[in-house]
Amino acid sequence: NVKTSSWGDKPTFDFEPKDHVTLGEALDIIDIPRGVKVSGSRSYFLKGEGARLHQAVLRFTMDHLHAKGWTLFSPPLMANYDCFMGTGFFPGMDQANIYAIGGQEEKDAPIEGDDLYLIGTSEVTVASYHKDEILKAEDLPKRYAGYSMCFRREAGTYGKDTKGLYRVHQFEKIEQVVLCRADQEEALKLHEEIRTNAEEVLQALKLPYRVVDVCTGDMGKGKVFMQDIETWMPSRDSYGETHSCSYLGDFQARRLGIRYEDGGKKKYVHTLNNTCIASPRILIPIIEIYQQEDGHIEIPEVLRSYMGG
Repeated sequence: NVKTSSWGDKPTFDFEPKDHVTLGEALDIIDIPRGVKVSGSRSYFLKGEGARLHQAVLRFTMDHLHAKGWTLFSPPLMANYDCFMGTGFFPGMDQANIYAIGGQEEKDAPIEGDDLYLIGTSEVTVASYHKDEILKAEDLPKRYAGYSMCFRREAGTYGKDTKGLYRVHQFEKIEQVVLCRADQEEALKLHEEIRTNAEEVLQALKLPYRVVDVCTGDMGKGKVFMQDIETWMPSRDSYGETHSCSYLGDFQARRLGIRYEDGGKKKYVHTLNNTCIASPRILIPIIEIYQQEDGHIEIPEVLRSYMGG
């Protein structure tokens, strides 16, 4: 993966900085032990001002995209097999990270399966919104922003990123999903647009980050071009991935049956997606970068109106 750009200066501290878990527990805004007690490993509670900060960054991002004319979705959190297959998550290795609904037995009481699965990203349901439809060329591109809870089993990550809020089973995310004409030049311009939207949020929060071109061996199936945004996290002494920006050509559209009519011809749309924000992972750099010597957290200026000043 090759770094293409970076923004912001890494913070320096004139005191010994703490990690987000230590800070969060001291302020009583993060409780991981009780999250594990209730839901097992990689679980957590955000409470009090921690829950409010979580909502503030999500609401700020929604308002940012709304001001740009994006259509906000609150989509289903469950989808059927066809939607997961259509977006490329089924079949294959990604399937191991998806929670299935029902179909197991508990204490001798059979639970009937519903052939539904919990989404790991609203890309699954928002990209499937126009499944088996024929759109009009003049109505493209479609700029959608799906706000949803996301669920991931994190299979295959045993022992990796186990501390804190970096790799958890449940989180909330605002995902940009674009449907455009079958024109690679136009699609790559849109790729730049959705990545820039995410960069603008990070810049407003004054969080240092870098952008990397992802090598083909690290891209998921169906992807034509992919970039990651990695945000500086002091406790890791490195950048951590916070955004993933992908162009998939007509891969998803063929599987989902999404076409458009252009001059009497029917063509498959091209699709793109990118995280605009995902929380609580983004709380790691916010809490750690904005920490004060006395252990309190300064609220980023753009979030203060959402936190009651």
